[in-house]
Amino acid sequence: MPPQKILNEIEIKPSFFLLDYGCGPGSFSLAAAEIVGKTGKVFALDIHPLAIKKVKKKSSQQGYSNIEIIHSDCETGLGDNTIDVALLFDIIHMLSEPEKILQEIHRILKPKGRLSLTIHRPDRKKAIRKVEQTDLFQFSFKGKHTYNFFKI
Repeated sequence: MPPQKILNEIEIKPSFFLLDYGCGPGSFSLAAAEIVGKTGKVFALDIHPLAIKKVKKKSSQQGYSNIEIIHSDCETGLGDNTIDVALLFDIIHMLSEPEKILQEIHRILKPKGRLSLTIHRPDRKKAIRKVEQTDLFQFSFKGKHTYNFFKI
């Protein structure tokens, strides 16, 4: 599934500030940078230096000046209430401290900000419970490819 199509499902808009947590090689970060435009910003975060290097290279080659790279395993360094949408795409099952990361995402999301997950594993219900048990997010809707939550 093309990243653009999945991002359209969660209604990302021009001028949004978006965090792609666990961005990997940057497929969603680059597609989001196109959607949010020059007035928006994408923060591509990953723990792996190789992933960060790939995103930097691709964003530079494709001329995106609205992608900022964050090398971290939890802390984003972003201000409170600054992000419109946070993506946790096919990564929640790999997080060593999901509660801590969900607290960080909650902190940086704007009021009514959204958390969007994709889960390509059989333990979807377990992953969704991780989010709901924090009492930080309320389930909003399930798209064809995503599970979406509002910040409480």
